Amino acid sequence: MEDQQRISSPQDYCGPIKAVVIDWAGSAVDYGCMGPAFVFINIFNAFHIRVTREEARQFMGLAKKDHIRSMCGLDTVARQWQALYKRFPTEKDVDILYEKTAAMMVETIAHHSDPIPGVLDVIESMREMGIKIGSSTGYTREMMDILVPFARQKGYAPDAIVCSSDVPQGRPFPWMCFQNAILLGTYPMAAMVKIGDTIADIQEGLNAGMWTIGITKTGNELGMTQNQAAKLSPGDLRARLGEIELKFRKAGAHFVVGSLTDCLPVMDIINLRLAGK
Repeated sequence: MEDQQRISSPQDYCGPIKAVVIDWAGSAVDYGCMGPAFVFINIFNAFHIRVTREEARQFMGLAKKDHIRSMCGLDTVARQWQALYKRFPTEKDVDILYEKTAAMMVETIAHHSDPIPGVLDVIESMREMGIKIGSSTGYTREMMDILVPFARQKGYAPDAIVCSSDVPQGRPFPWMCFQNAILLGTYPMAAMVKIGDTIADIQEGLNAGMWTIGITKTGNELGMTQNQAAKLSPGDLRARLGEIELKFRKAGAHFVVGSLTDCLPVMDIINLRLAGK
């Protein structure tokens, strides 16, 4: 019997990048990740629970129901809930909040489907490098059924789209990245790069055995539109982005950039490292 060709492990891989898996809101579309934050604040307000912008953004990147559950676990939220409803929030409350969140998210995200400036050119350049374009998101399939056609009309159409509702568990579990690998036909995971704007994105990529790139300027952590960010003084902007970069580095990100538009030089660096140069 002939010896079968040995399948290389990720540690053995020395070829080029085969695919990227890019987050949606704050990374590829919706500069500042404004749509989801708006929804979470307004849903809790509808139940007479005040949440801050920081509290609404704290768990961004998780599946939306996990996000709701985590917000309900915050002391500030739990205390308000207990004072108003004479009990702490339960899983039934999470279900009710999530149902209303899902409905409002579907209504809202269509208005936050614009590709971040420069993203379409970067995607074209990646494809010219032979890189396949995957994507993962905390949005459900129902939500993406609304968002994807609008984004496609504006020129953004990844080769694979995997939602939190498509897999057993969302971020930080690696299942969406693994499903992208299956759909894109890429292996090993060391030949793939995860790009996102939240700690959960970085954890997702690391747990999948991928290279990871954190995005600071256009994403959830800064949480500003392009116009709002432009109004910051250069020193203030540098300081804020520096704090975000430190958080991403502590989370284990291999690289940190301002925007997806800054990723092409990083692709070159990763290719050199994979080649052992």
